[in-house]
Amino acid sequence: MTSSNPIERSFEIAAERCEDLTPLVYRRLHDEHPETRTMFRTEGGDLVKGSMLALTIDAILDFAGARTGHFRMIECEVSSHGANGTPRELFVAFFGIIAATLRDLAGADWSDEIDAAWKKLIGEVEGIAAATEQ
Repeated sequence: MTSSNPIERSFEIAAERCEDLTPLVYRRLHDEHPETRTMFRTEGGDLVKGSMLALTIDAILDFAGARTGHFRMIECEVSSHGANGTPRELFVAFFGIIAATLRDLAGADWSDEIDAAWKKLIGEVEGIAAATEQ
């Protein structure tokens, strides 16, 4: 079933083409932000990455959809990542990394509507990060 929500649709398209986004997302993250390579422990790091990505996707889908509460994780995680030394810009960049990975998987199925929805969502995440700084 195809969702009418463009963010959800981008994940549906990716799910048809990729069993696990985790290695693709983190490869892109580490390539674009090499400083992140040392942010994850060596042992069990893949489990941590998978869990972090799953929670982020859950929050994204809620944020782009019904906003039942899971999206609030974004605000909480801005603070906790900041307390752990992760710059807010890097926190926000992670959402762009996810979008870029989905865009690559979608190829020609990545529509202007999906692109606009992702840009809006990332802008809103930037706003949350900026407000949390205050």
